[in-house]
Amino acid sequence: MGFNEEQFKEILAEFTIDTERLQTIAASFRQDLQLGLRDVELSSMRMLKSYVGLPSGKETGEYLALDFGGTNVRVFRIRLDGGGKFEIIKRVGRPLIVPGKYDYICKESTAEQMFDFIAELIDEAIDGDHNTKYYLGHTFSFPSTQTNLYDAKLIIWTKEFATQGVEGEIANDLLVEALKRRGAGNVEPVAVLNDTVAVLLSAAYKTPDIFIGSIYATGHNTCYLESSIHDPNGVGLGGMILNLECGNFMKLIPNRFDKEYDERSEKPGEQRFEKMVSGRYMGELLGMAIAELLGEKGKNYGLTSIDMSMMILDESEHLGKASDIIMAKVGRELDYADVKKIRELASAIVIRSARLVAASFVAIIWQRAGSGKIQKQHVAVDGSVYEKMPLAKENIVKAMGELLEEDAAQVDTILDNGGSGLGAAIAAAMAVNKD
Repeated sequence: MGFNEEQFKEILAEFTIDTERLQTIAASFRQDLQLGLRDVELSSMRMLKSYVGLPSGKETGEYLALDFGGTNVRVFRIRLDGGGKFEIIKRVGRPLIVPGKYDYICKESTAEQMFDFIAELIDEAIDGDHNTKYYLGHTFSFPSTQTNLYDAKLIIWTKEFATQGVEGEIANDLLVEALKRRGAGNVEPVAVLNDTVAVLLSAAYKTPDIFIGSIYATGHNTCYLESSIHDPNGVGLGGMILNLECGNFMKLIPNRFDKEYDERSEKPGEQRFEKMVSGRYMGELLGMAIAELLGEKGKNYGLTSIDMSMMILDESEHLGKASDIIMAKVGRELDYADVKKIRELASAIVIRSARLVAASFVAIIWQRAGSGKIQKQHVAVDGSVYEKMPLAKENIVKAMGELLEEDAAQVDTILDNGGSGLGAAIAAAMAVNKD
């Protein structure tokens, strides 16, 4: 017995957003931006100042970049040659946890142990050279408060981190102490930034006319250059980059699956936008819809965005690969018509995600243009969903076209891979040369 046709159509409609509704969402996002620019307490987004503007593209010199955004820590020695050119001279990376050997992210570990480990990686990247002066940029992708380009005080650990003595502390201060203990006081951290900001700096260094940077992967966030904001030194070219933390954008209408997922999530009522668009949640939403169609509401099949990607990519006559994935996850064999419906639902969830992300980009483009004309520009995006998920990129472009209409030709999206390292090095160069 196949799926109930009416029930399937009703669920599919839940994940479908037409142009009119998309326009409303984009307008709401822009309004939330404008409220936050007046008073951040009025916005559902955190709109964090980065204390850096866009690079000129002429930054030169050798810098260190620390990419600390998860359990794999990486250090790069990068030479900036100007004109958007650069070379990675050395790359060092190791995990903060190796089961059975060491674990620097558990609650029994200390800040000193964690940062001594990171200092060791930095020392390896400079080949133990304790004489040459090195300036370091630090991509630190955890919730932090920042009052200048140097300091980022960790508010709370995320991503399963529990290391003692870091919350409430300035990450770069802990790093400086660890470098001194290692005898590498010649390495001076001068800039700290979020990974989204790093993507924008990296892309803008290589390509002109980029004012928006986004990560569209397991999680989702966007930043942009806001021309009305400057720090006391008038940093940056024409303003300051704002890290929106837009995963927490709340002024949109979730469907019943979104609501149900949010209610039973670890943090109900938070990150509503992210829960509707990012790779981490897509498989869960699809699983909830399938459970309803199979009369097993509430059952969790453990579907992932990778499973969805493989289903969508299966264009074979009998959908053999998609059938195998579904059977392995739901524990029963479904007929071709139902497999086809599940594949259609998976596509709808990806398309909805891409359209929502596009609406947020367009809102920022409108905000930057004000009452003037929309200028020619690219939106820089990094992340596995944008890069690898079928239907994602083309539906961002399609939705932007629907919203921007005749101005759509002025805007496109480009992939910027590995911005966390290069962006940190560029931030260091900007910090050193801002005077």
